[in-house]
Amino acid sequence: MHRFFTLLTLALFLTAGLARAREFSVVTYNVENLFDADGISNYGEYVPGEYTPKHLLTKVQNIARVLAKADPNGPDVIAFNEIEIDQSPESTVTDYSAWLKSTEGQSLEKLLSQKRLPPEIAGIPVEAWLLKACEEAGLKGYHVVITSEKHGDTYKDGRPRTVRNVIFSRFPVLESKSHPTPNARDILEARLDVDGRPLTILVNHWKSGASDPKSEAVRVSNAKTLRARIEQILHENPQADIIVAGDLNSHYNQKQRYPELKKTGINDVLGAQGSEPALVSGKRDLYDLWFELPPQDRHSDIYRDEWGTLMHLIVSRGLYDNSGLQYVDNSFRILSFPNLNADVFGRPIRWFRGARPGGFSDHFPILAKFRTVDSESKDTWMELQNPSITEQGDGEPLLVTSSAELFKTAIDPTQKPDVDYCDGTYEGRVFLIQGPSKVDKRGQITVKVNGKDFGVYAHNKKLFKRLRDLAASHADLRFYGTLGTYRGQWQFVLFGKDWLIEPSAPAESKN
Repeated sequence: MHRFFTLLTLALFLTAGLARAREFSVVTYNVENLFDADGISNYGEYVPGEYTPKHLLTKVQNIARVLAKADPNGPDVIAFNEIEIDQSPESTVTDYSAWLKSTEGQSLEKLLSQKRLPPEIAGIPVEAWLLKACEEAGLKGYHVVITSEKHGDTYKDGRPRTVRNVIFSRFPVLESKSHPTPNARDILEARLDVDGRPLTILVNHWKSGASDPKSEAVRVSNAKTLRARIEQILHENPQADIIVAGDLNSHYNQKQRYPELKKTGINDVLGAQGSEPALVSGKRDLYDLWFELPPQDRHSDIYRDEWGTLMHLIVSRGLYDNSGLQYVDNSFRILSFPNLNADVFGRPIRWFRGARPGGFSDHFPILAKFRTVDSESKDTWMELQNPSITEQGDGEPLLVTSSAELFKTAIDPTQKPDVDYCDGTYEGRVFLIQGPSKVDKRGQITVKVNGKDFGVYAHNKKLFKRLRDLAASHADLRFYGTLGTYRGQWQFVLFGKDWLIEPSAPAESKN
């Protein structure tokens, strides 16, 4: 009898262990035109001489760095936008796991170290290179899902299809399909098996031009395609677990922000809104996770010095019941990391090419957490913490911090010359610098501050040329700059022409 109860207890313990809820993360990330290095491209800036394997290496490694910062093991599901459609189908990859295995023992840096790649790897699709970069960053175990779009396909208006949506998922993929949308990227649908619980993710990239009434008509059409598919799923299961992800090129408050738009895709057609009680009550069936944050914290991209929220994670009502899968309340956040993918203004550090490629994307990725649910109670709902109760948002745009505000906090290192400003605690801070400068044979600029040489750099080509001209004339440079490192060298970076304090013109002599 004692052994029977021991075995029964062990069985119950194991069953409880198998059923125990666990969290997982979902990220959506527009990576700003991630292209392979085969030299075949629909965009002029991704051709030989302009875009090299070195650029590809830098870009995929930087994306992996951001994803690793989001979660040490990497997000469990990642929905990507702007992944190039493979233009070299003769060397495509269909089994990504097998391709990874075939490259074991060869680092990404070694594979992409040549100026021109050999034919056997030149046409490898870019999502495979990104998968390799994630693997090397410790982000492993992903299945890859892509749309059915292919080289040579065109939009309804005749433009060539160039970029697509892609999913990396650690969960098994039960099925996937593409939904063509008028003059926009195909919606990528994947049904995932999350520990025996189905999750549908619909990845979108709608027509650009958020404030433009003409392009809004296209987004309305995009939204109709998405809404029709969601209604099909909800007809089969009214409490299905659905996540809408991606760049909708619409703000969470699109209808309020642009009142001149008669109908908006995201608010009027799709039905994305911000009231959790309306969701739970059944009055509404979708909730935009931007409403989880205070209005002053809602931002993922910038246009004309105004913050935007073009990236979205929108969840269905089923993710709030006590069955299957559930949203982890208030877990939504922006993946903005100072000294990594965010500059001193807090803005996304865009991808830039050239001899020293760098940067990330013009969008911050966003993340939300979910969990498996032990019970199967479809008629009870998760307890809401600090619920959002408004369906609409404020129409006033959030402005980017001005340079003038940053300059007020600038550090003058000459005031405390004994401080070690290179101990890591001052990285990312704004400094007011004045000191003798020079230009070396490679065109690199240095300025001497408290007896130590620092590099000087600006992404803006005209500004960098002006800095070179001043340094070459042996003039003292005076500027505002943020402190950081590049390849082990400490440097100051200028973010605009107002960061340079031009030397005063010599006074005219009076006769």
